[in-house]
Amino acid sequence: MRGSRLFLCVFSMSCWLNLKPTAGNKIFHFGACRVSMSMAEIRSGFTAIKANIQSRDPIRTLSILSHPHSLHKVKSSDRCCITHHLFDFYVDKVFKHCKTEDSFVNRKISSIANSFLSVRRRLGQCHEQNNCVCGEESTEKFNQILANYEGLNVTSAAMKSLGELDILLDWMEKSR
Repeated sequence: MRGSRLFLCVFSMSCWLNLKPTAGNKIFHFGACRVSMSMAEIRSGFTAIKANIQSRDPIRTLSILSHPHSLHKVKSSDRCCITHHLFDFYVDKVFKHCKTEDSFVNRKISSIANSFLSVRRRLGQCHEQNNCVCGEESTEKFNQILANYEGLNVTSAAMKSLGELDILLDWMEKSR
């Protein structure tokens, strides 16, 4: 009798601990890498500021992520590499230059950036274990994105990239 109570207690505790940290998270498969992330949290933060950010974009005829074939038809084996590069890109280049006079918008940007930083760490671990191989196609696609970004001034390019975050999120969910 005592053993069954102990088992029930340990079982209940392990279930609770296993469910708590992943509540709302989804598992994404990027090639050989599997990453857990809260897409709903990122989307919610982005949706709250999307109109504000996109209204700051003076160049509507150019896209950084949607340039023909930038994220289209990425091979399964290249998804980890390009995703790793994109999270580095957003953390190192985009979020650093997205500051507004609106503290609400800045808090949402910071929250999204923190989520990206967490995912970037997990992708980096996968990359270090050689589970995230970069092929020629993924390198070319990412270089095209960088060229689009670097063709604009830093602030405009950062705001445009942030305004296109839904393109990246949609692509990630489709490749799940």
